[in-house]
Amino acid sequence: MSACLLISLSCHAPGRLNAKEPEVRYYQVIRVIDGDTFRVDDGSEKGMAVRLIGIDAPETRRTRYKEAGFYAEESREYLSKLILGKSVRLEFDVDTFDHYHRVLAYVFLRDGTFLNARLLREGYAMVLTVPPNVRYAEQFVKLARRAREKGRGLWKGTMLSGNEI
Repeated sequence: MSACLLISLSCHAPGRLNAKEPEVRYYQVIRVIDGDTFRVDDGSEKGMAVRLIGIDAPETRRTRYKEAGFYAEESREYLSKLILGKSVRLEFDVDTFDHYHRVLAYVFLRDGTFLNARLLREGYAMVLTVPPNVRYAEQFVKLARRAREKGRGLWKGTMLSGNEI
């Protein structure tokens, strides 16, 4: 399976058509799994799983590793409203796949909305920095801190100080 995704990504990975014009590829979102993971239409039966880099939204269901999280449904619904049925552009960092074979990406809507950042700014996710994918790490920490200070999303009504992020 990962070989198919690698071949698919290598065909569509950001690159140059010529020296002046970068190749831009958009994918249609066909399913939102939770607040940080969704599937895009890549021509395969199930679609390609994409995990947003640098953020962690609460889990929508209990797994053997995690309990279902506070604010999980709200986070998933918010992401669904933003992207379900829409086209997104994927931007990659150093690592392209995680250990679940999901594509790791920074994600942008056609209007330029940076989804990873928006989820943090509105309080629908927390920062999760996993080196070597750290391109926007400092920006993400600032956005999450502001969301917490303003009591947005999952931070509403919490008593956390600035050191928890």
